[in-house]
Amino acid sequence: MIRLWKFFKSVVAEMKLVVWPNAKQTRTDTVTVIGTTIFFTAFLGIIDWAVQTLLIKL
Repeated sequence: MIRLWKFFKSVVAEMKLVVWPNAKQTRTDTVTVIGTTIFFTAFLGIIDWAVQTLLIKL
């Protein structure tokens, strides 16, 4: 029980040290993730379509 209490105390202490991003940084990171996801979705979709087309013609 004491170990658990020490664990939660250390978690609270660590959370106080965390530097949370501001709203602008969060928006920038979100746009980057969404843009990268869209790019790779399109890229892999095109590759998949090309491979399927080549395999059907063989």
